[in-house]
Amino acid sequence: MKYLLLLICLLPATLVTGQSKLPVIRATSKKVAINDGGFLDKNAWSLSPKTRPDIYTADRTRATKWVTFYTDIDSIRVKVKPGTRYNFIILLNGKDSCYTQIASAIPPVGKQDAAKNDTIPFKLTAYSAIAVKAVMNDTDTLNLHFDVSSFDFHLTRDAIIKKTKLLPNHADVLAGTAKPNFNEMNKAMKLQIGTAVWRNQEMLPTGLTSYGMDGRLGWNLFEGKQVEVDYDNNRIIIYSKMPKGLKGYERSKIGFIHSYGYATETFEIGGKKYTGKFSMDTGSDQSIILDSSWVARNNFPTDLKLIKSSTISDPTGKKYQMKIVEAPMIRLNGFPVANVPTIILGSKNPVGFEMNYFGNGLLKRFNMILDFKNDYLYLKPNKLSTAKDKADS
Repeated sequence: MKYLLLLICLLPATLVTGQSKLPVIRATSKKVAINDGGFLDKNAWSLSPKTRPDIYTADRTRATKWVTFYTDIDSIRVKVKPGTRYNFIILLNGKDSCYTQIASAIPPVGKQDAAKNDTIPFKLTAYSAIAVKAVMNDTDTLNLHFDVSSFDFHLTRDAIIKKTKLLPNHADVLAGTAKPNFNEMNKAMKLQIGTAVWRNQEMLPTGLTSYGMDGRLGWNLFEGKQVEVDYDNNRIIIYSKMPKGLKGYERSKIGFIHSYGYATETFEIGGKKYTGKFSMDTGSDQSIILDSSWVARNNFPTDLKLIKSSTISDPTGKKYQMKIVEAPMIRLNGFPVANVPTIILGSKNPVGFEMNYFGNGLLKRFNMILDFKNDYLYLKPNKLSTAKDKADS
């Protein structure tokens, strides 16, 4: 699953980075393959001559890497460093100039928001979602949830139609005389959540949210900042500078694969340790979900206590076999959690690469600070640390 941002820039591409003459490559097809740091996606990109520039945000990393665009007849290879942008033109069928930009997911130094702290109150729903109230354009109220395994702002199609005026043909859609065009939605001129405000913000349609939510907000909206999720006081605090006096917290490194943040944590079963990468899916009410390929590669025990076997479906209707077992012990940043309901997927991970998941059925037991400036995860047990996990889906 690629992390692609298609944004419209009001300035010509040459003014964005100061490039005096833009390189030109050729294409006779709108389909473009992208190799991002060694990961090739053959269906990553579709040319859009009307969007100037059309921005591809490279997968997040603090290391320098190469990104290559392959058209059907040409290619261009670009070195991407944190904070950089590179502009070029893809000439489609010899006549349409597609102004394209490859951008680092990490913004340039000095381009981040001014130093200030924001507070966002939240409610923990019965489905373990971190639910917040958002007000769009000072009129429309939306129920969103914070999902550390997601990106940007997403709204359900139903919420877009019934709770916003983002559709260009909104009145006709409500009257039933036109179909909604979710590809040409207006941006939110102002979106306020607690004391945090976003302006001229793109909103994306989705078919997947936590139960009862109108949409979700992802981790990358807080790039370069620290995000404290405080379950003891039901608040999210956004810091521009790491807070001091973090008594009781333990720290681990956050890694990234395809811009998905993950923590490296360890099961302890029968005197053996099984260490893996876990994306932090705070939008899920489950506790742990294990990738089938990781289970096989690590010879993860197959004789754990069985809680339940069932079949789940993704938003496209594809079915996945799974079983829920009881893991005797897992440690998060060194903190032990015993007897955790753990889902083992019986088929290939739908994201297309190996990754395990911590759901909020488990993560809600810890107050956490997500340091997206230095890439660290801080955890501390909270008042929910003795809560029982949801064992069924």
